[in-house]
Amino acid sequence: MAALTLSGTALAEIPAAAASKPKGHDVSSHQKNVDWQGSKAKGARFVYVKATESHTYRNPYFGQQYNGSRNTGLVRGAYHFALPNKSSGRTQAAFFVRNGGAWRSDGWTLPPALDIEYNPYGRQKCYGLSKAKMVGWIQSFSNEVKRLTGRRPVIYTTTHWWNTCTGTSRAFASNHALWIARYNSSTAGSMPAGWQFWTFWQYDNSGSLPGDQNLFNGSMTQLRKFARGH
Repeated sequence: MAALTLSGTALAEIPAAAASKPKGHDVSSHQKNVDWQGSKAKGARFVYVKATESHTYRNPYFGQQYNGSRNTGLVRGAYHFALPNKSSGRTQAAFFVRNGGAWRSDGWTLPPALDIEYNPYGRQKCYGLSKAKMVGWIQSFSNEVKRLTGRRPVIYTTTHWWNTCTGTSRAFASNHALWIARYNSSTAGSMPAGWQFWTFWQYDNSGSLPGDQNLFNGSMTQLRKFARGH
């Protein structure tokens, strides 16, 4: 992402083609206690908060981040960082929903999100799973989230990881919203197999808002409608 330097502060530039779309961010324990009034003042309208990872880790700042953002008037949701080599999709989904990944149709709660991407802890970027087993893992996670919350999870990924590790699976695009990560680009680029468009785009990992910078592919009215499940 091209950076503009103003008064010595580097600011991530919103891609011109998407500048009118609602702006948001995502945070984890790295951001600690977030200044939510400050985020809103800088234009944030939504946020995704990391709740869990694998089947053992819980974000210790989740309460301040998830409740604080809502109390400030942001539409917010929770996400789970998947480690498919540690336990089953069903196990991780259940842990996630118990620890922040629930959903309600109140117009303020985004559907639960599954963050599935390169393995940050080892060389096996597909976590040692075959393409078929990875598809099965994601399906198991999705089915349990749907059973427990009534919503299919949003899927966060990159096009390269998805096509590599699922074997260009088209099994999820028809009923899972896409949250695509693509940096240093004026567009979100080509979609993972099956998807025709993105719902959220993480376009940079730093900027004016705490954490990663995101856009919603629609209006604020559509964002609220998406949150409600319509």
